Parts: sequence; C-alpha cells; structure tokens
Amino acid sequence: MSELNNLDQKRFSKDICKWYQSIKRDLPWRLNQDPYKVWISEIMLQQTQVKTVIPYFNRFMEQFPSIEVLALATEEKVLKAWEGLGYYSRARNIHTTAKKIVKDYDNVFPSDYETILSLKGIGSYTAGAISSIAFLNPIPAVDGNVMRVMSRVLDIWDDIAKPKTKKKFELLLKDVVPSNDPSSFNQGLMELGALICKPRSQKCFECPVRTHCISYHNGYDDQLPIKSSKAKQKKIPMITGIVTNEQGKFLMRRRPEKGLLANMWEFVQAEGLSFNELQYHLFYHYNIKLTDGIYQGDVKHVFSHRIWNMTVYSSKVTGEPKLPVHLKFLSKAEIEQIPVSTAHKKVMNYIQ
Repeated sequence: MSELNNLDQKRFSKDICKWYQSIKRDLPWRLNQDPYKVWISEIMLQQTQVKTVIPYFNRFMEQFPSIEVLALATEEKVLKAWEGLGYYSRARNIHTTAKKIVKDYDNVFPSDYETILSLKGIGSYTAGAISSIAFLNPIPAVDGNVMRVMSRVLDIWDDIAKPKTKKKFELLLKDVVPSNDPSSFNQGLMELGALICKPRSQKCFECPVRTHCISYHNGYDDQLPIKSSKAKQKKIPMITGIVTNEQGKFLMRRRPEKGLLANMWEFVQAEGLSFNELQYHLFYHYNIKLTDGIYQGDVKHVFSHRIWNMTVYSSKVTGEPKLPVHLKFLSKAEIEQIPVSTAHKKVMNYIQ
C-alpha cells in the first residue's frame, strides 16, 4: 500500500520489538502465553487502566482458574467477581464464550483468528491480540493507541473514530507485523501508544521509532491523529431510595437481563427531581407505599454515554408488600454477596 512506501518495515518492526523487550512490565498475564489469561486480560483492559486491572485479574484467576471452572459458574458469581470494573456486558460475554469453548471446542481455546473473532464479545483487536500473543500468529491488533502511533508515523489524516479507518490500519499492518515475533510487535505498539506516543504531551525524544515518523520530522505530530468528538453525554436526574422494612432490610432491585447494567442489583430508583417520583413509581408498579423521604446526599456516576445525577433519600415501606421476583429485601451482609454496580456501591456509603 502507498502509505508504506516510505517506511522501512523490517527496521521499524525490529525497533518496536527491541524497545518492547527492554521496557516490558512484569504483568500477571504475561508470565506465560496461556490463551485463557491473555483473553481475560485483554477484555479487562478495555476501557480500564492496567493498574486497576491487576488486582481484579488476580482475583478472577483465583476464583476461575480455568475456562471450565468459569463455564460452570453462575452468572451472578461472574458478575460479582467483575463488580467495580464496569461495562458488565464484558463479564456476561466472557461467561457465554467460556461455555461455548467447553461445549464446542472440547475445552480448548481455538487458535485460528477467524474462529476467535467469531466468539461473543471478541472484536478484531482482541482476536488479533490473542492470536498473536498466545499463538504467535502474525495478525495485527489495532486499537486506539495503535492507530494514534501509526497515524503519526505514516502521516495519515483519516478520522480514527470511523470504523473504515480501523480497517485501513489493519490492512496496512498486515504487511508490517513480523512473522518471527508478532507478540512483541503488537504489544510494543500498544505500549508505545500508552507510554510515549500519548494523545497529548507525547515524548518524541524518548520514542524508539521517531526516525521513522513522518509527522515528527515535519513538525506536526501534535496535530495527529484526527478524531471526531463523541456525542455529548446525557445528564439524567435520578431519585434513589435507601428503603427499609421493619426488620431493617433494604429494598433492592435486580435490573433486566438486557440493557445497561443487565442483571446487576441496585437500590430502588426512578428518573426525576423529587422524592415523589420514586414514591409514585413504586406504588404505581408494585403497590409499595413509602414514608416521606429524608435527604441523605448526592451521588454522581459517569457512564460512557450518560451521567446519573443521583439524589439519595432514606425511607421506610408501610405494611408488608408482596414483591415481584426482581425485588427483594436484603440485609447489608446479603447485599455484599451479590453483584452491585459501582454507582450503587457509592449509595451504600449512606447506610448507617
């Protein structure tokens, strides 16, 4: 491809691999090339920093040391292990895929790129990472870090927020990934984007491939990559209730099986600006009557596409309402044993 005409591909890949070998961190998923560990780590690292992932990864491996153990676990146990990492569809997809590997692949993680790509929750980047790191297949692994690095190196002004640009970089890098060490090359590019070739304040003088970088030599590396902005996050006011019964247990709701925070548990809440909204919601839908609410505080939780501004009230139920299956009165100890979203973990700070 024409974008590669000015790149010494062998020298470039060699420089990346050499640099990576000199700086690579001792991370628990790098102790060997176990595809199970590579897979779990790559899924956890999506949208989450390395330092945050490490303790979660170690605990996850203690609980689910193999694909088979993971497949046999309940979804609630998997979600509980994932609690706090967010983006809970990742955990559900992992669980689904583990069961498929046990059932359809005799408990052996597939080594073929296309088969890996067909597994639920695994896109082209993750499939490329697993394929190259665990099985040493010369397949590119292109994420935002890699596109930023290669936009600057190759002087490419395409919008990296567009799917077609990612496909372009995947095609370009197919010709660059070295067959003798695709693992070091892909991980090196990822690390370069994370540590050196940052979105801002890039460290060009520390970069092992600056001699190859067109935008660096032309003096406009700070203008790349081109990335269109995301839609503005929607702010949603929520009334959240710490609602107790006569035994002092808390009214908890399990979210639907699909959608945001699927199957996670939370305190009862409703969209709105006054406690009356929650009172009306619970009475209208479940015939649950609440005493007047007592203001406790505010909680803000930011998702990728929305922001919950949660006003927290305490209240009590009157009478003994009959609850549907997705509502339960639970003690504090029982709540600590179920998967609760990070937003509602913050609400627990207001429990006496």
